[in-house]
Amino acid sequence: MEPEQESLAEAFWGVSRALRHQSKITMGPYDLTPSQGRALGELMRHGAMRPSDLADHLRIAPRSATQFVDELLERGLVTRQADPSDRRATLVVLTASGESTGQAIRAARRAESERVFGTLSERDQATLGRILRALREAIET
Repeated sequence: MEPEQESLAEAFWGVSRALRHQSKITMGPYDLTPSQGRALGELMRHGAMRPSDLADHLRIAPRSATQFVDELLERGLVTRQADPSDRRATLVVLTASGESTGQAIRAARRAESERVFGTLSERDQATLGRILRALREAIET
């Protein structure tokens, strides 16, 4: 009797769990959670923004973004500044330390990504990218 084959969903979730675990290891030297690292990445990518906009980019509840901002603020990685277009609102802004930490995390993640996905041929990488984007689009619509 042939052993039961792993379903596509099981294989996908297995890879997803392994990538999340590896992300925690990669983030270890920075003493940040992967989610905090993602928040830094969004601020690097998009610049200063309101906490609610950060929540939108991270696809989390606004109060969770406030918690991330508070944690990053405590570590000196971000500051809060008045929004020049609306004095009642605040912007989250990377500090110099936040910028350098974000750059280091970006480099570490890039190296880890190259290590993992580099095991695939360029053609397989392109195919996987196309498939993952199609799946994400199918889920989001």
